[in-house]
Amino acid sequence: MKASHGIVPVFDEPNLVSAAGLVPVLALAEAAGLSGAVESSLTVPVASLPAKVRTVVAGMLAGADSIDDLDVLRAGGTARVVKGVRAPSTIGTFLRSFTHGHVLQLHKAARQVLAGLVGRVPKLVGADPLVFVDVDDTIGEVHGYAKQGAGFGYTRVRGLNALLVTISTPSSAPLVTECALRKGPTRSGKAADWHLKRALNDTAALVGEDQQVWVRGDAAFATAKDVHAAIGAGAWFSFTVPAWPTVTRAIAAISEDAWTPIRYPRALLDADTGEWVSEAEVAETMITMFTSHPKAEQVTCRLVVRRVKRLGTPVGQDELVAAHRHHAFITNTTLDAVQADQHHRGHAIIEQVIAELKAGPLAHLPSGKFAANAAWLALAVIAFNIARAAAVAAGMTKIRMATLLRTLINVPARLATTGRRTLMHLPSSWPWQDPWTDLWNTATDPPTAA
Repeated sequence: MKASHGIVPVFDEPNLVSAAGLVPVLALAEAAGLSGAVESSLTVPVASLPAKVRTVVAGMLAGADSIDDLDVLRAGGTARVVKGVRAPSTIGTFLRSFTHGHVLQLHKAARQVLAGLVGRVPKLVGADPLVFVDVDDTIGEVHGYAKQGAGFGYTRVRGLNALLVTISTPSSAPLVTECALRKGPTRSGKAADWHLKRALNDTAALVGEDQQVWVRGDAAFATAKDVHAAIGAGAWFSFTVPAWPTVTRAIAAISEDAWTPIRYPRALLDADTGEWVSEAEVAETMITMFTSHPKAEQVTCRLVVRRVKRLGTPVGQDELVAAHRHHAFITNTTLDAVQADQHHRGHAIIEQVIAELKAGPLAHLPSGKFAANAAWLALAVIAFNIARAAAVAAGMTKIRMATLLRTLINVPARLATTGRRTLMHLPSSWPWQDPWTDLWNTATDPPTAA
């Protein structure tokens, strides 16, 4: 059944732009120094480097998750407002020309762009007392045997391993400060300290002197090198630790009256005492970690433990059945155990970043060449940070990349020329007209003095 017998679709409008929001978003990126960073950092032996990088980034911001999808930029009048658009075949050749060294140069450009975005949109990194640096990795599933470096990792899925480091505050959404594409079978924590040190150096330039940096990671990153990387940068750290013998002995030595109930799912607040009645409790003790390492690499720190009562534990059977599940992490923070536990659990925010990237430009790793996919990851990170800055500039501080795409970028417009000016006629009564205008003003106005 047809929706309407009176509508006839004809693809013949050369002045229609399907994603008019790319204009202020890319203007914001250029104001942050995107083309300049690419021009000064990359030595890939191809012509028109900034135009090709802009094509990939613009396509990702418009929803592209493969090289062929970049053709959306050449439809209608989009190429008139997104200057220098290149064909997907040209972009494929461009990406395949990358080497490992060129990928590192692209990472340098990404850091410069992030610094420029923070300078252009001051609220991009919040002024909260705590700044969190989170590290994690994920497996990007691939298919076929032509993908260089692909293999079966910890998820038992054939793919490539992507390491990410993010920066966030309680009032600001996360930004990606460091990334790396690795072979599929790579151990999660391998060489993570190298990337963590670079991320901490970048973070130091983005935050104020009165802000405390806090590094968080899961058990895969609880290594002596990562802990010393945080300590060397003057940062706090909290890393989940597995049930190593030293850890289980330390937990067993905690006295029963040392446990404090905490707010947790299904917790109830006792109105008389003001205390939480909860199935979760927190306690802490001191521990010396990495005792198999030389003395200089060992770290004495706090061990904070959260225990949760197991469901279905028979009453009076604590001696026969383990009554609790224990979740422990090591830390050097000065906060009390309850606050430290609450903030450490916030590490899960990096999982949202991974989910956003996998729902967007990292839905596929499009090339058979490893370096090309590594460059694709770096460009996806640049696009992600630009999207985050655009959201803040529009006053929609914590919206996800997909929401930005739907509300501010994928706005249809009709181009009209009058004199020497090109007018973009946008839909009347667009629900997000005010945020779009705020983004436009931030991108096109002179930068505000610091």
